[in-house]
Amino acid sequence: MNVGIIGASFAKAAFLPALRHVEGANVVALASARLESARSAADAFEVPHAYDDWEKMLASHSFDLVCIATPTVLHEPQTLAAIQAGAHVLCEKPTAMNAVEAARMLEAAESAERVHMIDHELRFNPNRMRIAELIHGGELGEIRHIDISNVGKSWADPASRPRGDWWSSAKKGGGRLGANGSHQVDLLRWWLGEVAWVTGAAQVMVPDRVDPDTGEPWTATADDVAFFTLEMLSGAVAQVFMSGVAAHNMGNATRIFGSGGSLTLSNDDERLLFARAGEDFQDVSVTDPNADLPGVNAGIWNVSVVGLMQELISAIREGRHPARGATFADGLANQRVLDAVRMSGSERRWVRPGEVPTDV
Repeated sequence: MNVGIIGASFAKAAFLPALRHVEGANVVALASARLESARSAADAFEVPHAYDDWEKMLASHSFDLVCIATPTVLHEPQTLAAIQAGAHVLCEKPTAMNAVEAARMLEAAESAERVHMIDHELRFNPNRMRIAELIHGGELGEIRHIDISNVGKSWADPASRPRGDWWSSAKKGGGRLGANGSHQVDLLRWWLGEVAWVTGAAQVMVPDRVDPDTGEPWTATADDVAFFTLEMLSGAVAQVFMSGVAAHNMGNATRIFGSGGSLTLSNDDERLLFARAGEDFQDVSVTDPNADLPGVNAGIWNVSVVGLMQELISAIREGRHPARGATFADGLANQRVLDAVRMSGSERRWVRPGEVPTDV
């Protein structure tokens, strides 16, 4: 199965190591904005072709699967081009710049009968799969509320980001809401079902920045703090707070509260703790066997991609929809929630995801 990859950074960290553990996956070519980056990743993983022009790459080879790991602003045009070239597609999160683009991506993939997935790899993490099992199996009773916090200091220093950094550019689709919030929305929808109401905002706390190498001042336009509350159709309430500009790294913590029990999970140690009402917390953590595979980089993000790639390529080979993972349909639903957060922050009100325009 011939695979092409657009984007070198996450590909080198996660996609390429994972694909080495997928039977029959043959990475033919890799493209990046900088030829040096493309060649570095290609040489490290014995990929025969490297490009600094993704359109030329698509035109030069026949791909069964194209994996896209580029700035958000490129997701829709690259996805549509890959589908037009006959490929199935894996696209990085967030799905697109907005729900209109996400809807076009879904429509194109479905019309062409292509398998499609968004790289919400945490759906393949054993601890988060265990959470889904406990919720859906009724072990926690009726889920009443969830609290998720992700607080760090990596963007706190005005000189922490280089001038031209796409993650700090709203026009390129950067910001904490897309980078981390998209994952949280996907997990919440997976665990609890669909979203009824949204309130929140995505804000720039440290707009005035300095290039660490040149000392040149520049302005960040993408959110470095984002927060939202979701009222789910089930009646459960979920609150998410994310910051990259704190003075200390406080990590990512998830707490889930039901009528019959509680769950806690910390990304720092990946310990999943569960307590039934009236009982003490017990460690119910699940280890990921893929973490021991040779060449797979440490960390839940990198390790979880292995299971995702295995399921995606099995689905393509067997001519079926993925049995697990987030499809472009999930990507569209997630995008509508992200757009609703921005709409809520702008208009200072609760927003239904259905209010978000998706006309193709």
